Formats: sequence, structure tokens, C-alpha cells
Amino acid sequence: MDVGVIGKPNVGKSTFFNAVTLGGAEIANYPFTTIDSNIGATYVTYNCPCKELHVTCSPQNSKCIEGVRLVPLKIIDVAGLVKGAHTGRGLGNKFLNDLSRAETLIHIVDASGSTDIEGNPVPVGTHNPLEDIEFLEEEINLWFFGILNDNWFRFARKVCSGHHDFCKIVAEQFTGIGITEGTVIASIRETGLNPEQCIHWKDEELLVFARSLRKISKPITIVLNKVDIAPPENIKAIKEKIGEVFTISAEAELVLRKAANAGLVKYIPSQKTFEISGTLTDMQKSALNKIKNFMEKNEGTGVQNVINQVVFNILGKIVVYPVEDESHMKDGKGNVLPDAYLMEKGSTPRDLAFRIHTDIGKSFLYAVNARTKMRIKDDYELQNGDIIKIVSAAR
Repeated sequence: MDVGVIGKPNVGKSTFFNAVTLGGAEIANYPFTTIDSNIGATYVTYNCPCKELHVTCSPQNSKCIEGVRLVPLKIIDVAGLVKGAHTGRGLGNKFLNDLSRAETLIHIVDASGSTDIEGNPVPVGTHNPLEDIEFLEEEINLWFFGILNDNWFRFARKVCSGHHDFCKIVAEQFTGIGITEGTVIASIRETGLNPEQCIHWKDEELLVFARSLRKISKPITIVLNKVDIAPPENIKAIKEKIGEVFTISAEAELVLRKAANAGLVKYIPSQKTFEISGTLTDMQKSALNKIKNFMEKNEGTGVQNVINQVVFNILGKIVVYPVEDESHMKDGKGNVLPDAYLMEKGSTPRDLAFRIHTDIGKSFLYAVNARTKMRIKDDYELQNGDIIKIVSAAR
């Protein structure tokens, strides 16, 4: 599962990426700082059962900080997008190829209006961020349209002749981009278009279909960055036009995570505040006080909340903890609550068994709810926070 971070140049994508990964993406105040996509590991945060069970956990594939489990996933920071990218302008082709790997997209928007449509610095408030939201989404939609439009008449003729299945042939056009036959079916239902008449579709209908495919396969979450310096009217206008958006300060989150790593503050990602725990200079105190003031108004920096919302609410993932010894919540090596897996909602114990190891999945016998010590049905839908023992012939 990959999350893509997108936006025009110079809006804070790399700062956001560095904040959630503590990676080393280059940050500078000019367009196209990110030439090659950066791939890193970030985390969703979820309650670790260790506090509930009064045990000391020993995570192996994740982290636990004071009862908060940090479960890893991949995140991609891709090159900035400019108008005309779908035709290859700027780093367009590279950008679009990079984001093809992502299941969902986080669009970082400069809410302060301090960068123009190309990403060049301008005075705060002189550029309308709504233009950025509209053009970027349409660029990706036009990319999908271009893929569809290429050879459309040829395969539409095959579909109308009855020799090829419409959903299958469209999905094949998007190999490697995450479009399935199920996605195509959902788009047909949403748009009301008739696939049997696809050879007669005009460009307008094809674009409607392309937009639907994009929206379903790569949903975009709008994230307003630099809100600490943004004119209030900018944020109000965006919310009135777009609806639900997230407000963040990626720079504040990056400062806090670095300070926490250095032992200067106590801060767990997603917390709404922090505590000073080290010796600070007057300059450091001043900077942290500004961040604290912002967090009080914004209920945190907002950064980790974005990741959690995208993974849990948009992608529909849950966190499950597998164990081998349900009495002591341990694996075979004695590690307590060792692993945390992100699973699809609706996953069953057998799905979890395959996630742990193919051999365990193939030889799956049954599963036990470690909390109740009761055997559960094979078709039981795993719930967020479940602790599950898998019994298989391979163990």
C-alpha cells in the first residue's frame, strides 16, 4: 500500500514527507527541488493493546511509544506538477508515472497563496490556492483520459462487436495503475454511461468516464499547508468550495519530530501538544512557543491526522495484532504483541494467515480471539484492534 504526496512545486511536499518519515528529501525555495521521487516509510498511529492488557510489548515490525503503536506503510513524494503535465510539460511524464504506484493521493496546497501557479515565490495572499486545487486534479484526470483515448476506437470496436469484455479491456489499458474490473464497473454505475455504445462516446463522455475512474481508484485528500501564515479568507474560501479539507503546518511537525529525536521535547505524532524535556536556547524556546500556540488553535500540527484519516477512512484499513500464545500475547520467540498489520476492512482470519506467511495461509486450520480465548468463525470479519491467534498445520 502506497500513499502519494502530490502538489505543484514549492508548496511544502518535501517538508511534509520529511516530517512523516524523518527522511532526507531536499528542501529549498524554488521549483522542482524534487526531481526524483522520494520513497520512505511513514506510520499510522493506533492504540497499542499493551496498556489495556498491562503488559510490556516488544514490537518487531512496528513501534510503540507510550501505548501508541506506529504501524508502517510506504509513502511517495513525487516531483511537482505544473499545468500541461499530462502533455509532458515540466516533469509531467515522470510525475504521472511516479504517482501510478499510489493507492491514494495527498494533495499539499499552499494555503498562504505565497507561490504562483508554477510554484515561484510571490507575496503572501497574492495567489488563489483554489486554482491549484482545480488545475492539479484536472491534470491527473486528463492523464487518465489520455490513457483511455489512446487506441480507444480500436478496442471500442472490439467491445461493440461482442468479442471483448468492456471492463476487462479497460482495466488492461491501466495495467500497473491500480484499475481493476471492479473499478470499471463502479465507474459505469456512477456515470450511467452505456459500455455497449462506447464506440459512439464523444470526448466529453470519455472525460467524464476518466474522471470517475480516477476518483475511485486514486482518491485525493486536500491538505492545506502553511496555514500558520495563510490569510483566513483563503482557508474559508477553500472550505466553502471544496468541503472537508485538512489544515496543517508541515514545518512545525518536522521541527517537533527532530526535537523529539534529539531529546529536547516529548512528542508523539498525532498528539495535540508537547512537553519540553531538554535544555533549550532562547531561540529554540521562542520557536517552540510559536509552534505550541499554533497547535492550540489547530488542535495539533495536523500532519499525523492526515495520514491516519487517509489510511483508516479513505483506504479502509484496520490494525490487527497476531500472536501465537493467546494466554501471554506472545509469538513463538517470546515477543509480546510483536506485530501489527494493516489489513483491509472485511478481511478474515485466513486473510491474516496469508499475510503472515503463505505457508501459514495454505495450512490454515482456525483462529482464536486472544482476548476472549474463544475460537472464531472462518468468515469472521476482523475488527480494528483485534488480537488473533492463527492455528495452522505449518505451526
